[in-house]
Amino acid sequence: MVTLKDIARECHVSFSTVSKALKGSSEISAETIKLVQDKAVQMGYHPNLAARTLRTNRTFDIGVIFEDKTGSGFQHQYFAKIISGLQKVAQEKGYEITFTSQARSDKNYDYYNHMKGRNFDGVAILSADFNQTGIQNLVQSEIPTVTLDYFYDKNHTAIMSDNEKGMTELVEYIIQNGHKKIAMIHGENTLVTQERIKVFKDVCKKHGLKTPRDYFAEALYHDPFTSAEATNVLLNLKDPPTCIVYPDDYSALGGIRELNARHMTAGKDISIVGYDGIMLTSMMIPPLTTYEQDGETIGRTMAEALIQNIEMGDSYKSQKLMVTGRLLHGGTVASI
Repeated sequence: MVTLKDIARECHVSFSTVSKALKGSSEISAETIKLVQDKAVQMGYHPNLAARTLRTNRTFDIGVIFEDKTGSGFQHQYFAKIISGLQKVAQEKGYEITFTSQARSDKNYDYYNHMKGRNFDGVAILSADFNQTGIQNLVQSEIPTVTLDYFYDKNHTAIMSDNEKGMTELVEYIIQNGHKKIAMIHGENTLVTQERIKVFKDVCKKHGLKTPRDYFAEALYHDPFTSAEATNVLLNLKDPPTCIVYPDDYSALGGIRELNARHMTAGKDISIVGYDGIMLTSMMIPPLTTYEQDGETIGRTMAEALIQNIEMGDSYKSQKLMVTGRLLHGGTVASI
């Protein structure tokens, strides 16, 4: 079995330097950290988790809550990127991640005691009903937590995708292409949904565009079937929109399916935009116009903030961190 002393001998550094380098300590230069960590991987070093747990009173295990209503699970490319980023940082810092759920129908589920019983050092909440008591009790407990796209108060750390910037850029681009009748299919009632609807209305108002009530339809996030139904409703209006904004790229695929059934082409007969920037929709002809959320950076930022919280304890200061993305012009918004 490879030990720290073996790595120290190969790198010609002290035992203490190896120990600190493997933890990514700021006391050690970036060059030495890379040298030691690369050598550890090359030699097949695996830390003695049991000894480390006894020494630090930590399990080096992070719980991940991922409630999924649509059943797409980890196949959803946006969440897959977030999970990838989170996992990479966790592994770099010597932590494992454990998924605790993919679906929960019990709104009174006791997440706090579940996490306490599993003895997780911290919890990352990727997707959940943040209004349910079980989630709120967990976030407000002594267990370090970080949430995605939901901010409770100043005592809580949240990583936010910049929905204001994303929705503003999308709607401005649509209007620049001459559209005045813009409809919005939005996800279920969440903080993200409320923010996006507000920004959508504010941008339209700034340009003097009306936003009639029947131009708004609700569907589930990441669900092409409910979005296809919503698309059907919008297209059947007496005065249908010239452009439809979808809550995410998977939902836009449902809209495209409905358009195909009507022998309509996105970017020609009607304009559409998505949200997320998944690879699948970038491969379409024409590519979907969308706003790409930086999932990898979001995941890495979540892990870094959570591990800081775990390791700094009471001296850690909660944060609200914003991660921006970029507009992908695609080819599904026609100029009129």
